[in-house]
Amino acid sequence: MNKKELLEKVQRIQIYTSRLVNDSLGGEYHSTFKGQGIEFDTVRDYEPGDEVRWIDWKVTARMGKPFIKTFVEERELTVMVMVDASHSGLFGSVDKLKSDYAAELSAVLAFSAIKNNDKVGLIIFTNTVEKYIPPKKGKTHVLRVINELLSFQPKNKGTDIDTALCFLNSVNKKKCVAFLISDFLTHSFERSLQIANKRHDVVAITISDQREMDIPRIGFIEFEDAETGERLLIDSSSAHFQKEFKQLVDKEYRARESVFKRSDVDVIHIQTGQSYVKPLIQFFKNRERRHR
Repeated sequence: MNKKELLEKVQRIQIYTSRLVNDSLGGEYHSTFKGQGIEFDTVRDYEPGDEVRWIDWKVTARMGKPFIKTFVEERELTVMVMVDASHSGLFGSVDKLKSDYAAELSAVLAFSAIKNNDKVGLIIFTNTVEKYIPPKKGKTHVLRVINELLSFQPKNKGTDIDTALCFLNSVNKKKCVAFLISDFLTHSFERSLQIANKRHDVVAITISDQREMDIPRIGFIEFEDAETGERLLIDSSSAHFQKEFKQLVDKEYRARESVFKRSDVDVIHIQTGQSYVKPLIQFFKNRERRHR
C-alpha cells in the first residue's frame, strides 16, 4: 500500500467510523463508561450526620475543629486498544480480512473515547509487543493511531497474549479500560488475563471467520498455518474429518469461553462478513444495565 492509498484508506475509515460513533455508538459508550470511581476534591466543615470515616484528621488537628473530605467522580478514562497483529489475522473468506475488522473496531473505540474526552493508547503485538503509542487525547492523536494500525508491518508472525498483557500492566499503573482484540487462536494466557483484569477493566473482542469453523466439502485442500508455516493436506469431503474438525472447533471455543468466564472478563464476539455494530451496542447496553 503506497502513501496515497494509505491516506485514502485512513480517510475512509475516519469518515465511516466517526459517523458511526456520532449516529449510534457515542451515547452508548458514554453511558457505559462513566468513570473509574471517585477522587478526593476538597475539605469542608464537619456537619452532624456526616460519615466519621471521611474526617480529615490532619486538617482537623491543625484547625482545631473537625473537617471532612469531599469527593467527586473521576470522569476521565484511559482507554488502551490492544491489537493482535499476528499472521493469523491475514485471513478472511468474505469482504475483508480479520485484520481489517480489527483496524475498524479500533477506530470506532478510539473515536468513541475522544468524543467522551478520554485518552486513547495503542499496543500492537505479535509474539512480542511491536508498537506502543502512549495514551493521549484529541482527534489528531486518534488519526495517528488509525494510520499506525493500517500501515503497520509486523516483524513476527506468532501470538503471545501473555506478553502483551504483562506489558499493559507495566505501562499503565492506574486503572484503564483495555480492549483486547484478537482471534485468540492461542493458549496459556489465563493467568495474565486474570491479573490484568484485577488491575484494569479488560474487554476481550474475538474476531473469527466462518471458514475457521466450517470447512466446505470440496475434496482435498492443503492448509498452511499462517503463524508457523506448517502445511497439512486434508480431505474435506471425509465424514471422519468433518466430525473431528467440528469436535475440535467446539472444544477450542468452550475452552476459550471458560478462560474468559474464570477471568471475569466481558467478551464481544465479532464475525467477518457481519456487522460489528450490533454486538458493540448490545455489549454497551448489557454493561450499563449490569452496573446500574
